[in-house]
Parts: sequence; C-alpha cells; structure tokens
Amino acid sequence: RSYSGPETEGQLLNSFTQYFGDSLGKKIKRMPLLEETVLPEDSLLTLPVVIIGNGPSGICLSYLLSGYRPYLSPEAVHPNPILHTKLEEARHLSIVDQDLEYLSEGLEGRSSNPVAVLFDTLLHPDADFGYDYPPVLHWKLEQHNYIPHIVLGKGPPGGAWHSMEGSMLTISFGDWMELPGLTFKEWAASKRRNIKSGRVMPEEIACYYKHYVKVMGLQKNFRDNVYITSVSRLYRGKDDEDRSQLNESISMQHLEMENGQKSLIKRNWEVRGYQRATDGSHVPFCLFAENVALATGTFDSPGRLQVEGEDFPFVLHSMSDFGSAISKGKLRGKADPVLIVGAGLTAADAVLCAYNNNIPVIHVFRRRVTDTSLIFKQLPKKLYPEYHKVYHMMCTQSHTGDSTLHSAYTSFPEHNVLSFKPEMKCVLQSASGLKKILKFSVALVLIGSHPNLFFLKDQGHSIGHHLNQPITCKGNPIEIDPYTYECTKEANLFALGPLVGDNFVRFLKGGALGIARCLAIRQKKKHELIESGDGGGDGVP
Repeated sequence: RSYSGPETEGQLLNSFTQYFGDSLGKKIKRMPLLEETVLPEDSLLTLPVVIIGNGPSGICLSYLLSGYRPYLSPEAVHPNPILHTKLEEARHLSIVDQDLEYLSEGLEGRSSNPVAVLFDTLLHPDADFGYDYPPVLHWKLEQHNYIPHIVLGKGPPGGAWHSMEGSMLTISFGDWMELPGLTFKEWAASKRRNIKSGRVMPEEIACYYKHYVKVMGLQKNFRDNVYITSVSRLYRGKDDEDRSQLNESISMQHLEMENGQKSLIKRNWEVRGYQRATDGSHVPFCLFAENVALATGTFDSPGRLQVEGEDFPFVLHSMSDFGSAISKGKLRGKADPVLIVGAGLTAADAVLCAYNNNIPVIHVFRRRVTDTSLIFKQLPKKLYPEYHKVYHMMCTQSHTGDSTLHSAYTSFPEHNVLSFKPEMKCVLQSASGLKKILKFSVALVLIGSHPNLFFLKDQGHSIGHHLNQPITCKGNPIEIDPYTYECTKEANLFALGPLVGDNFVRFLKGGALGIARCLAIRQKKKHELIESGDGGGDGVP
C-alpha cells in the first residue's frame, strides 16, 4: 500500500500494525505508533531495524534486508585474478555470507572504506581505469533472509535527489548511480528516456530511484513525509564507555515476551517523530527499534561562512534558491554582478547557470588555482568540458591589481569573505591582507553542506572520529567498524553513505552490504539461542 493518501490517524496506525504484525510472524495486538504522551514502558512492537533516510543509501540497505542476495555469476571472471580466486573458493555462498575482510584485503579504490571498494569492484570492475565491464554478480531473492525493517524519509524515495537543481548534469555516469538488480539503461529504455550521454540530469536519477523501490517490491517498507524528532537509547550498560559491556548487556537483554513465547528482538532505541498528512497536519509517532541505521546524507544544512551579514535575505545558500531567483526574473536587468563563494562543483554549477543567463559573476574562493586538491584537477577534460570551462576562467580571468572587473566573469583566488553589508556590498580580504569592497546584486555561498543530526544525543557530536565536533563528510565522518558499519561508540547504531565519507553512490552500496551481513549474522545467532532454550531471563550470559 501507499501511505501518502489522506488516511486518518487511526488508519495509519493500524496499517503499520497489520503489516509489521504479519512480517514478524506474530499476532500483534498493540499499535507500534503512539501519541507522544504515551510512556515507552507500554508494551509495543519493536522493529529489528529502523532506517532513517530514503535516499540511495537507505534504498540499497532495504534491498538487501528484504532478502536479495548477490552471488558470483556462473560465467563471470573478475579482472583481478586474486579476488576472483577468493570468490571461486565460496562460489556457492552469497557475498553477504562471506568474510568481507578477507575478500576486500589488498583492494584499492576511491573510498577509504574497504567494503565499499570491494562491492564497487564487483559491480563495476576496473571502472576507474575506464573499462565498462559488466558486474560479476547476479541476484537472487531469498525471502527467508528477510529482516523486518522500515525506511523513514522526508520526501519520496530518492532523498535529496528530488530537490537538486534539475538543469545540471550529474558528476557521475548514469550507470555509476544505479542500484543493484536494475541497470539505469534498462530503466531508461523501459521509460523511453533518450539518454544521449553517460551523464544524466538529477531529475532522471530521482525518478529512477523512486521506480526502483516500486519494481523491487520494497515500497511496503517505506514511509514518506516522515520527520524524525528524536532517536534515544533506552537501555545502557553500567559503563557507557565500555563497548564490550554494551554489546553484552544491551544486545541480549530485555527480550520481550508475547503469548508465552520468547521474542527475537529487544528495545534498544526509541524513535520519535511525526508524519505530515496531505492536509498539513502532523501525526506523531513512536517506534522502538533493535537497530537504527543512519542514511540521511549530508544535504540537510548548507555550509556557512559564519561572518557578519550572512543572514541578509540577499545572501543565498543553495542552488535551488538561486535558480528560483533567476526564473522569477529577480536578477533581470541588474547592473551589479552575482557574488559566488566556493570552489567546488556546486559553485561551478552556479557560475555556469549565471553565465548561461548572461548574468555577470564575481567568483571568490580561498584556494590557489594551482591547488592540486581542487576537484577540477580530478576530472577528465573530455568527459567534463563544462567544468573545465569554469576552471579555465578561474585561472585566466582573475582579478588583477586594478579595480576593473571582467565583463562576464572575474575570479578572486585566495580571498576570504569578511562580511556582507546591508547596502549589498561585500568586504573581501586577500592572502596578503589587502581588503576590497565589492557591490553585488545577490550573493550565493556554496561551500558544501553538513548533515543535521539534531535528533541524536549531543547532535551526534559524540560518534565522529573527533569527539565533540559536528559530523562532516570529509573532516569528521561517523566512526564505524570498517566491515560492519556499526558505530564504534554506540552499539546497534549503524551509518552509511556520506555520513561515513562515501559521497558517491558507487561506494555507499558497500555500507548496505556490511550492515546486511552484520545483521544477518546476529539474527542467526539469536535464532540459535532461542531454539536452544538459553535465551530466557533478563540477561543472557
């Protein structure tokens, strides 16, 4: 069923109960959602997994938790002979059931997470060397491996891809954006989409992800228009710093009893939030979860300069706001240029957008144009001509000692913004300390974005590589076990995708593989404990 229709609160709650009651194989008499005022001590349904975020990370994890398993194809030969030999050793097993550390040993790639590199080379062998080899995997649906879960997202499946600027091409090729089991080319052909090049529009990718959830039969696990307000742990060990004690005391205690039968799941987490109905009203809910997977991405909070005047209405922080201003004609006939701050691809997109609309640009960035870490240095000219056009202008049309600006575009390398003034002026400072005041029509600050984990304790500052600092994709990703993707500082909390440094869709799929394997092993162990009769009592030794 689709739950985006105008259901009443009671219908919504009952639909959850009916579905998850069937999925867990138990007769559920109580609803898993409740009013915010209901106490968590009431006996309610606890889900094995709650996934927060319905972008490609959450979708791929749902795919694997739904029982889809990757096997080495009978005819496949991986171009890496050492890896192929390892795969042949356990051809009868799915990749989920194999030793991921053993398989990923010695592999190198553009992710710091070894399982991400492993899964990428199985799906796109030698892609970084320019080859277009087919995947060496084929997929089987094994329903006995299904782990009940729910995926909660603010919008339709696809996450932030639905809100990206639609006029720009993606940085990755279309087939690098695809998810397991359905190639992007197959989807495009079925929809009669004419894909002229390897790179496609974000709106095409968003449509593909939405269709993927439907065609793979995953939509029963997805809930749209859901906003999380808090995720809190219910039970902790005596010493929160001792991870081994946490694992022992939390993972096998507080087993729920129902009709005299021992349950296979326990309450580790309480997830609260609300679902926005079609009439704009909010339906509050509370779910209990054994495990929580964070798949929120990093597009929640645009990066800010933290300078005076940044909150003026003429200082924007997103491409969508800039595109809206252009489409509404707010910049038409303006004599002053647009001020664009940043040296990444989004800033380059803004430069191209302004340039194509005959809007003059002042481009400010902190780095030297010869800085080897600039993203343009990593992009082949033939594949990304538009970005190299911007980079060429950054190098050749920079501001000189005089006060004149180039008519269409002027770059200010090695400059910082000191402040914005109410009369639409900006104070810049060069590396040498020289200050300049420039007038502009609108400012656009595009210096990256950060995840908003406000719903976690301390906003998630305690689970990064650097304690007491905000989570960022590059500087401070969530610290995880490299093979299970479980947070090293919080048992039963997992993270994948940009939150752990994997910004490209190619690599976030490895997080889904690691989590699926970890949870499958734990599910198997719990079943064995229950069947052996050793799972009674408040704690299991």
